[in-house]
Amino acid sequence: MRFPQRLVVIAGVLAICGCKAGAPNKVESTVANEAKHEVTVGGKDVKNPVPYTPDAAREGGEHFQHHCQICHGLDGQLTGVPFATRLQPPVADLSSKDVQDYTDGQLKWVIENGIAYTGMPGWKGILTDEEMWNMVHYIRHLPAKGSLGEPDIFKEEAEEHEHMQGGAAHDHHDHHDAKPHTHKH
Repeated sequence: MRFPQRLVVIAGVLAICGCKAGAPNKVESTVANEAKHEVTVGGKDVKNPVPYTPDAAREGGEHFQHHCQICHGLDGQLTGVPFATRLQPPVADLSSKDVQDYTDGQLKWVIENGIAYTGMPGWKGILTDEEMWNMVHYIRHLPAKGSLGEPDIFKEEAEEHEHMQGGAAHDHHDHHDAKPHTHKH
């Protein structure tokens, strides 16, 4: 190999090795969180028009269980969600200070619009404004971590995996006992 080609190969290898992505450091995380709170996420000054009642939070919890528990866990604190910390960025623990520091309007904005490049979808056009505001009440009054167990889908997957490890074949999609979806908006 001639000298210029070697130089190009060496420069390419160094560039690839030097461009490895890793977890952000404390300064990068602080700057990103401040940007999210102050610039990216709208609704900062919007007040929740739905007064808090236990019934409003319960209804918000029902919508949360239907739409959000697959990523955030039944309790909003990632309980039993095997991939929650493996995503980049990781799924938010809704009890965390970062999330709880959002205003009600910002939480509703995130539910409505999602957060680009994070896996957090927006629910505009799927949930009503009142349903989203009730979900904000639920997020403000989350149950104790682990108190609701883990989402059924992950229990089923673990059982199927365990069954398969025992040598028996099992169809991942064969759910004869599955109950029909009855959730209404």
